[in-house]
Amino acid sequence: MTSRRELSRRTFLDQSGRLLAAAGATAALTQNASAAEESKPAPHGLKKAVKYSMVRTEGSIEEKFQLLKDIGFDGIDINVRLDHDEVNKAQEKTGLKVHGVVGYDHWSMPLSDPDPKVRAAGLESFKGAMRDCAAYGGTSALLVPGKCTKEVAYADAYQRSQEEIGKLLDLAEELKVDILIENVWNDYLFSPVEMARFVDDFNSPRMGVYFDVGNIVRYGWPAHWVRALGPRIRKLDIKEYSRKLQHSKGPRSGFGVKIGEGDVDWPEVMQALKDIGFKGWATAEVGGGDAARLKDIHDRMEKVFTTPAG
Repeated sequence: MTSRRELSRRTFLDQSGRLLAAAGATAALTQNASAAEESKPAPHGLKKAVKYSMVRTEGSIEEKFQLLKDIGFDGIDINVRLDHDEVNKAQEKTGLKVHGVVGYDHWSMPLSDPDPKVRAAGLESFKGAMRDCAAYGGTSALLVPGKCTKEVAYADAYQRSQEEIGKLLDLAEELKVDILIENVWNDYLFSPVEMARFVDDFNSPRMGVYFDVGNIVRYGWPAHWVRALGPRIRKLDIKEYSRKLQHSKGPRSGFGVKIGEGDVDWPEVMQALKDIGFKGWATAEVGGGDAARLKDIHDRMEKVFTTPAG
């Protein structure tokens, strides 16, 4: 297998047609960390969470955590910098689990940037997110690995981001925090075959995928990706997408539907998750709001997780 340090622009172009390795080759990389977490999944196997910035209510961190717990959420994914002591006190008092942290600056300081100073700053920022995660007792740090632009060639983005991520693996092992790559609209890693290869090249149990169900609908089918990525998927982002709005009003307009009212085939997604044996965190990543809005998000998540096919 080509190592991340050996992967050059020419190597990428030469090897871009390789087939996906069998999912069984990474079976040992399944959700090893989530099994130790305190809250237990519902019968469908998913634990519901939101991003911290979605809680748009007044009050302390503890009060926000308590609101989510009262609504029925199991946990939260932190996507802003917070005080460790306040967060941990809130967890202890409410029982709401911080399961992970989202990288703070991976869009503004991408690991694929041509400027080594920008990459270095992005690396340090993500190390901070990993340390925050460990301080909260979480298990993962979500990373957008890079992005392609007119100035950043695809093969260069691949090589740079792999090289920089390789510098994080020792810290990931030390902190016991997984680095989870998310599928986003970064004009990069366009197929599950390529994303699987990207993760597998590190040959590390600390590398995996944070699969965003709604992000895929613009150019693919979520269940296809779930089955192709298999046990590499460690956590899920939950949102909806409408192809009708995409075609009539533009790509980003596709997110303008509530969970369960778009083009995600949720019964098929749930079957695919069952097929790969996924059980763990599913975090809403939609527009947040007050208690009523958060309750609606919770109930919609539960509905799509339990709606039978047909």
